[in-house]
Amino acid sequence: MAENVETPPYSEENVTRIYLSDKELILIGTAHVSKNSAEEVKTIIDFEKPDAVCVELDRQRYRSVVDGQKWKETDIFKIIKEKKTTFLLMNLFISSFQNRMAKQFGIKPGQEMIQGIESAKEVGAKLVLADRNIQITFSRVWQNLGIKGKVQLMLQLLLGIFEEAEISEEDLENLKSKDMLESMLRDFTEHFPRLKKPLIDERDQYLSQKIKTAPGEKIVAVLGAAHIPGITREIRKDHNLTELNKVRKKSKTPGYFAWGIPILILLMIGYTFLQNVEAGFSQVASWIIWNGGLSAIGAILAFAHPLTILTAILVAPLSSLNPLLAAGWFAGFVEAYIRRPNVDDFERLSEDALSLKGFWKNKVTRVLLVVSLTNIGSVIGTMIGGAEVVRVFIQTLTGN
Repeated sequence: MAENVETPPYSEENVTRIYLSDKELILIGTAHVSKNSAEEVKTIIDFEKPDAVCVELDRQRYRSVVDGQKWKETDIFKIIKEKKTTFLLMNLFISSFQNRMAKQFGIKPGQEMIQGIESAKEVGAKLVLADRNIQITFSRVWQNLGIKGKVQLMLQLLLGIFEEAEISEEDLENLKSKDMLESMLRDFTEHFPRLKKPLIDERDQYLSQKIKTAPGEKIVAVLGAAHIPGITREIRKDHNLTELNKVRKKSKTPGYFAWGIPILILLMIGYTFLQNVEAGFSQVASWIIWNGGLSAIGAILAFAHPLTILTAILVAPLSSLNPLLAAGWFAGFVEAYIRRPNVDDFERLSEDALSLKGFWKNKVTRVLLVVSLTNIGSVIGTMIGGAEVVRVFIQTLTGN
């Protein structure tokens, strides 16, 4: 394989070269909101003229990058129906910080990936989308968290929107240093140990397999700097992409549990009515008040329409008895019907997602918040209302 004897017109500081069999792999560690990273990507690809360029994108994110108007085609009703509101909210929360940084430096988020795509075309290189499907990654992340972990993660992401601190371009470039990265990854592992495997480790394996199997002898890979250490470790191993793409099937046990609790609640209320009608009505009242009331509070916190709030009150006590239904879905449908998001809302989505005020102001994110917060209220209401039903049942049973 002929080597380029010309002195590279770029620094090797953020470049990792790996020689694997008959291939030369050139890994560029970037900061996703760095203007310098985008310029560096162009310089390296123009000089190296690789056979293939790998970018840290999957098909879905690639379409989002090349077609920024894709939001206009989003069907909010379809998102609610397919139970993707949490996924979309997480995606918006995560991208909020990155978008704020990009706005601060006057560049597009992911500009280095856009540059990688454009430069690949300019030098005639094969473009390889090397990352795992983002929905699969989020699904595997979500499965790794318990209820407590899910609440902590959502709160952490939500609190991130409050942070208005600015970062200098020098600080941004320092984030690409190996010592800084190792420190950040250690902190991340300590705070969210269950997230590191699906979010970082598995993607390092997936990316490394896609990079080393890319066509040609010289491959340039445009990657977030955090993945460079892991890919360097994993690149010489073989990884099964089919296994890494699997989403674990849900166990039937939680399903039995989900149906068992409502049945048990109804049986206790039924028995209490037979023994003491007044106590039975007390159970029903507690169930309705806690379920409907806390679901309504969730909708109110999302600044929902009065009819949406009324829907939450009426539906929550019934939907809590059916694991296949959720109060938030009904509330979300009503909110989307009354205050249907228009093209302008989707066009402003990226901008509005930069701030907490924007999340509540935009009709798209407000619908997502209505679904999520109403459901959270319903879950808490079910726990408190259920506990009250059990308390009255035990009192009736023991005759106290």
